[in-house]
Amino acid sequence: MWNVNNSSLLSTPLALLCVLLAGWLGIMPGTVLAKPKPATVKTSKPVARKTHDKKVQARINNRKKLLAKSRLKLANVPLTPSQKRKIAARKRAERTENREFLTEQVHWKSGALGRQWPLVQMSEKMEHSLVKVMKKLKKQLGKPYVWGGASPKTGFDCSGLVWYAYTTSTKRKLPRTANGMYTAKNLKRVKKSRLHRGDLIFFGIHKKTKADHVGVYLGEGKFIEAPRTGLNVRISHLTDDFWQDHYLGSRRVIYDEHG
Repeated sequence: MWNVNNSSLLSTPLALLCVLLAGWLGIMPGTVLAKPKPATVKTSKPVARKTHDKKVQARINNRKKLLAKSRLKLANVPLTPSQKRKIAARKRAERTENREFLTEQVHWKSGALGRQWPLVQMSEKMEHSLVKVMKKLKKQLGKPYVWGGASPKTGFDCSGLVWYAYTTSTKRKLPRTANGMYTAKNLKRVKKSRLHRGDLIFFGIHKKTKADHVGVYLGEGKFIEAPRTGLNVRISHLTDDFWQDHYLGSRRVIYDEHG
């Protein structure tokens, strides 16, 4: 810094020249020149932050799209054989449960809910009797096979199980043996394709001309039976090759005789 009022400086031509130059520039005598302030450079922080936020949002949107695609792929993965079997078993159980529920509604009529559930016209009284028979049969599951048995206390043979369930639940009189039931005149013949819940199914295990085994049809290709010595009352599948090979015929115990 320098002061233009200093007389020693004006004594030199250089000083005089500086005074004239200062006057020309508009700097008054006695003015103290200060150091110039450094120029400020404006930064682009707001612009850079805005750009950064856009990139972050773009990455978030892209991630959401990728997650949505992955979920769609998982939803379209084909089922494994074990998963298919479980689903099929669950559906069969649901159908069986539904059909059992229908038989307990005595004010409803049995409908054609499948190839093995044909329409059978019954009075409310007959439907009620059929429900009692089926419940009584299922209560005997697990009871031992006893030749000549016809009681829950002693056990059952095949015809004893059928005889017990029907004679204690209905007014129908049944013969005591499997072949007697098969040849009984008061029982209605039924085709295999028209089997209904509660129908008797007969088999010729030792001879094709004589029924020596009987079970009660449950629907869905299943029937309940007292099989043989050493086994208990159980549910079997009519579609098995053994039963198909020895099948003789079917009879209906509860039906409308005037229908």
